[in-house]
Amino acid sequence: MPELPNLPDNDSPERARSDETDAERRRRRARFLRELAEARELRDRVQPRRAKTARLRHAMRMRTFRW
Repeated sequence: MPELPNLPDNDSPERARSDETDAERRRRRARFLRELAEARELRDRVQPRRAKTARLRHAMRMRTFRW
């Protein structure tokens, strides 16, 4: 099995992540969560029957969940 070439330190994914600040990460996460919520709302409007079924299923799971 051939060995993988050594990557230079400045191209490593760990270094790229460490250069990112917490504020940037939180900003990206907030944008992602907003877009995810928007996509869910759109899906619920387009497929109301499926959304209702999913809500009922979720409610049943919550009722039967034991803390």
